[in-house]
Amino acid sequence: MIIKVKPDLKKAESLVKMAESRIKSVSLLDAKQFSTIVAEMYYEIIKEFSSALILIDGFKSVGENSHRDLFDFLSTYKLFSEDEIIFIHDLRVKRNRSSYEGRDIEYSYLKLKQNKINKIIKDLKEIINNKLK
Repeated sequence: MIIKVKPDLKKAESLVKMAESRIKSVSLLDAKQFSTIVAEMYYEIIKEFSSALILIDGFKSVGENSHRDLFDFLSTYKLFSEDEIIFIHDLRVKRNRSSYEGRDIEYSYLKLKQNKINKIIKDLKEIINNKLK
């Protein structure tokens, strides 16, 4: 569920800082050897930037389906295509399966989706930076 809250720039900035730290650390990992961990980190990066973005705009995702609702809410930002939202949900499902069922995320998936991941992260950062100016 997405709820209206007071914009929280301080919390948003903390989430951005955490996402930036993850970006630095993920670049140090060998994606072939640690594909599941790398994919999970990309998911966390996208989630943290997404959470920061909606906090800046005075919204927050809460409840059992908060991550699904968070990513659905990204569609209100015209920069994200339906295909990108579908991909983020696919990454969410893969991450949940790896975290809760111990399933691996194959390197081939990461390799195939790397450009999409990079674009989503770049676009999220761009929107956030423009809003924080």
